[in-house]
Amino acid sequence: MSSHDRTGPVLTDWRPEDPEFWRATGKRIASRNLWISVPNLLLAFSVWMVWSMVVAKLKLIGFKFTTEQLFWLAALPALSGATLRIFYSFMVPVLGGRLWTTLTTISLLIPAIGIGVAVQNPQTPYLTFVILALLCGLGGGNFASSMANISFFYPKREKGNALAINAGFGNIGVSVMQFLVPMVVGLGMFAPIVGAPQVAVDHGVTSHIWLQNAGFVWAPFILVAALASWFGMNDVASAKASFRAQAIVFKRLHNWIMCWLYLGTFGSFIGFSAAFPLLTKTLFPDVNVLQLAFLGPLTGALSRALTGWVSDKWGGERVTHWVFLALALGVLAVLHSLGAFGAAQSFGLFFGSFMWLFFWTGVGNASTFQMIPAIVRSDMPRLMPAASPEARLRAAEMEAAAIVGFTSAIGAFGGFFIPKAFGDSLKATGDPQMALFVFFVFYLSCVAVNWVFYARKSSLLRTQAPIASEGAAL
Repeated sequence: MSSHDRTGPVLTDWRPEDPEFWRATGKRIASRNLWISVPNLLLAFSVWMVWSMVVAKLKLIGFKFTTEQLFWLAALPALSGATLRIFYSFMVPVLGGRLWTTLTTISLLIPAIGIGVAVQNPQTPYLTFVILALLCGLGGGNFASSMANISFFYPKREKGNALAINAGFGNIGVSVMQFLVPMVVGLGMFAPIVGAPQVAVDHGVTSHIWLQNAGFVWAPFILVAALASWFGMNDVASAKASFRAQAIVFKRLHNWIMCWLYLGTFGSFIGFSAAFPLLTKTLFPDVNVLQLAFLGPLTGALSRALTGWVSDKWGGERVTHWVFLALALGVLAVLHSLGAFGAAQSFGLFFGSFMWLFFWTGVGNASTFQMIPAIVRSDMPRLMPAASPEARLRAAEMEAAAIVGFTSAIGAFGGFFIPKAFGDSLKATGDPQMALFVFFVFYLSCVAVNWVFYARKSSLLRTQAPIASEGAAL
């Protein structure tokens, strides 16, 4: 019988590194929490990135916003979501994963319903949309707490794959949203309850759409997911820690290094997800991008979910090295598709290059998160030389969870910088090439940073054995 069955939702005896405990009860409990966490996180990503699709329709139904204003609306959810992640990353040890997951999921109703109401009136002020875009950041904040929470449930040998599954299938929320929204806005599925349709004019073709469905469609799923988290998830008693105890990570050099690397992987994934639909519609106006946009986030999410084992087997630092080289190559391919090197502009190459970029951001998201627990554990003998292996293990688990959450916060700022960079580049030069060259240089810097600190043979991960506990192989 599990601790949940004996004492309620709080797990007072939790020893995932003990092989016998893990086989008997731990794995079943951890799996249940993981698979309830996934749909909650998927919905969070869906609401967080819904503006990437809504903004592409606003002009068609009569809103008089400029292209720059639309790129701002696509970028603002990432800005607020990244900022909220800084706080969310420390909340699970304070309030418990079960309560915090329930509350943060319920909060998604605010922007979802708000969007459904606001888009029905073309006279709605731009400021209202700015506020709603910022409120969509509530979905972005959820990732930090969700990842920190799941990290407490799994042993080190399975942590990388568990985090990849949670994050990868959670990331699919972006793709689900970009696939579902174009379908539901074309259907009066909730009419007349949600209001009348809008008249959309696209390239001289008139049609009726229900853009409010882009927000309202998530409400019933949010309620079901919140109930599932409240009645099905657990709190790990040993994971309790104050903010002050967790704040030690701000003094850790590796925390800040991993923030830089994760900005390059997840920041690219979420930034490209937010910018790709509007960027493509701007550069290739004759292409119905809303039918294709979901493929990018889907590619990135699946590659994250399905490649975590690669980093567990070969080492996240090695995988990350090749990820950033591949991203740099992908940016050059995008530039080539836009005629930067004298070639004719090509949508096929443009689209294929972005699919390549999305794939490698997913692989990199998994590899960088696999690195964090390994780095912390490898560094504990230096940080706590007089402590017992058990004390080092407890400290490593707490610090790794905090760093996972905090790096996810910094990485999410890429969702703001990338759409903003594209918008600024288009305004200044008429094309996005300036922004792409900046991304290329940044990826090369990530190659260098990862090599110096983690991938070369004399680095921490290649020379230090991680701490062990009770003889378990970690």
